[in-house]
Amino acid sequence: MVGLPAVDEFAGELAALGWVSDLLVAGSLATGDHRPGVSDLDLVALTDGPADAARQAALAALHRRLDAGSAAGLHLGCVYVDTATIPDVHRRHPTWTHGQLVQRILSGITRAELVRHGYAVFGRPPGEAFPAVSDDDVRAAARAELTGYWAWAARRPWLWLDPTLADLGLTSMARGRHALRHGTLLTKTAAVEAAAAPPWLISQLAARRRGEPATSPRLRTALIAWQDALRTVRQARRPA
Repeated sequence: MVGLPAVDEFAGELAALGWVSDLLVAGSLATGDHRPGVSDLDLVALTDGPADAARQAALAALHRRLDAGSAAGLHLGCVYVDTATIPDVHRRHPTWTHGQLVQRILSGITRAELVRHGYAVFGRPPGEAFPAVSDDDVRAAARAELTGYWAWAARRPWLWLDPTLADLGLTSMARGRHALRHGTLLTKTAAVEAAAAPPWLISQLAARRRGEPATSPRLRTALIAWQDALRTVRQARRPA
């Protein structure tokens, strides 16, 4: 369990609202793979009812203030889930990410991270709030992400010229393949080593994961990452 002052401050602010019952940690902070300055902070807050317009306005104001202060540069994101809607895997929830409040589902992969590796900053342990996640559930979650967003991205090769997307794609494809094969989650650091890329690119990916400056050739990296996505999406579409 890793403690960060900004997360502790955020937890205090949420608890003071009076309608957030639990703050749970997912993502790399939960799996022990968090890299300061590189990793996002992926949090899930449970509420005692829906986050209506007034609540969402309060949340947005809180996040903007923290992003300009103690959480600056930490990429702190949080999904706000009405406890009564936890069983509905298709419901969209208010989600603070990259400086804005949007509506997103709580993905199957995030649910698996919570149940298998997550912990509570306050409130119940994730395993008491969320149902158990089987290996087949992990496989299904990985298949949904690969045949959903990543299939969409693979149909748009020009997107892969963005170095950030290329890096994310290479690690996400490695994590997806691992999940389909084993029904377990792979950290991003481990996914770098398992990436379908030549050794020189894996070395550069690893350096960026450590927060070190490393520039890869844009066109070659884009082509490698895009082709990997095409292959992995095809694999995910095959009958189980």
